Amino acid sequence: QVQLVESGGGLVQPGGSLRLSCAASGSIFSINAMRWYRQALGKQRELVAGITSGGMTNYANNVKGRFTISRDNAKNTVYLQMNSLKREDTAVYYCNADIISRLFYGGSMAPGAPVNYWGQGTQVTVSS
Repeated sequence: QVQLVESGGGLVQPGGSLRLSCAASGSIFSINAMRWYRQALGKQRELVAGITSGGMTNYANNVKGRFTISRDNAKNTVYLQMNSLKREDTAVYYCNADIISRLFYGGSMAPGAPVNYWGQGTQVTVSS
């Protein structure tokens, strides 16, 4: 059973920083793209940042220059460093990843097809 677990959310003042982490666990063969989404109260979920297995990144326009996504492939973990936080960054932040699981047939192992997984979300509140 593969799962994503986020951590690092909390309350921070405007202009402050937070670092989110998301660790994937389970019977994992490999992880393709990893992403961070967020959903503010009463709004649709939006993509914040993404990173490929090779390290290529993309960002939403409203976080460029303030947020940095990175990953540690050895730890199956993706991070989101958030600097210069604004009140409008307040939201629940979700980790998302395309994961290939290990499938076992008798004594043999084979990679499965990529499956998209979501974490449970972590609250980030920017307020004075």
